[in-house]
Amino acid sequence: MNRSTSVPQALEQHIRHQIATQSDQRIGFDTFMQHALYAPGMGYYSGPRSKIGLMPPGAPTLAGSAETASGSDFATAPEMSSLFGKTLAHQVAQVLSVTGTYTIYEFGAGTGALAFDLLQTLGDAVQHYCIIDLSGTLRDVQQQRLRAFAPKVQWLEQLPDALAGVLLGNEVLDAMPVKLLLRQQGQWLERGVSLTAPTDDANAPHFCWSDRPTDLRPPLEVAGEHDYLTEIHPQAEAFIRTVGERLERGAALWIDYGFGEHEYYHPQRSMGTLVCHHQHRMDDNPLVQVGEKDITSHVNFTGIAVAAQEVGLEVLGYTTQGRFLINCGIAHWLEQATLPQRVMAAKLVQEHEMGELFKVMLLGRGAFWEADGFAHGDRTHTL
Repeated sequence: MNRSTSVPQALEQHIRHQIATQSDQRIGFDTFMQHALYAPGMGYYSGPRSKIGLMPPGAPTLAGSAETASGSDFATAPEMSSLFGKTLAHQVAQVLSVTGTYTIYEFGAGTGALAFDLLQTLGDAVQHYCIIDLSGTLRDVQQQRLRAFAPKVQWLEQLPDALAGVLLGNEVLDAMPVKLLLRQQGQWLERGVSLTAPTDDANAPHFCWSDRPTDLRPPLEVAGEHDYLTEIHPQAEAFIRTVGERLERGAALWIDYGFGEHEYYHPQRSMGTLVCHHQHRMDDNPLVQVGEKDITSHVNFTGIAVAAQEVGLEVLGYTTQGRFLINCGIAHWLEQATLPQRVMAAKLVQEHEMGELFKVMLLGRGAFWEADGFAHGDRTHTL
């Protein structure tokens, strides 16, 4: 990279080159999203930008909060409240006990907040904590935060061939590249990205949408004849199959915002779920400020369940985050919390905050067993 070229400029040049090398001068949106988020050293997650924290840049800082002081684009549950990880530890402990394992594999560990709370709460029940993360800058943050647990924690460059323990991903599946499908005047098109012609006020062409006919379809037929934009998730489902094939003993716990497919592909959800996050604001245009903002899509949990079953995993439970945390005993932690801590933790459970939109799914290998986090309010039948 030329020293006079900023990271976002270098990323845009990189993606323009990818488009220019294609015979039809376009790339699928999933390819665009892959580069925008994960291009080595340039993508949103692999680049140097501060991403996760409670406040945007320039906001008043809270004493003792490095993440707040540095600015960020979005906050996840572990940063909002340590009670998230402490409560989640109950389910993780049960998985470790039932399966006779001692290892946690966390994908996309963010700032290390969840790992810290789990390690602190679980103690000797965890012998190894393995982090698999594509972000080099976040790894530095994680190493600082987890230095007290250094003997247990390791960072893996690639997924091991055999896994035994708890696989854990909080807001991981939503960041996996998706394909965009558009039904327009009754015809299905795959939405891709191409370039406009250069203009007088710009040195380079801009990104623009480019649609072409496709045989791809959503997993459900969408009723009606109206125009309809949506996503399909081949990369996330392939990821589930890969980790599922390698899970020899244990279970996988996925926490994310999303729906079952009947709700996901509802006729009224005609604009899809794709959004971008930048400085704690959302927008729906991923073609601008490329590399400077997160791009994310809701999860089709039915597709995740089917992919898991294809490689021999059992759906042990599926419910809302609010119900899951209540089942796992968050009330116990709330009793010991201060009022400000209770206010933040309540956002994890309340339906109008994260409690309803976020879902939790547990996938296991072997015979079905009763997982505490799904004892009440299990929604597996809705998938």
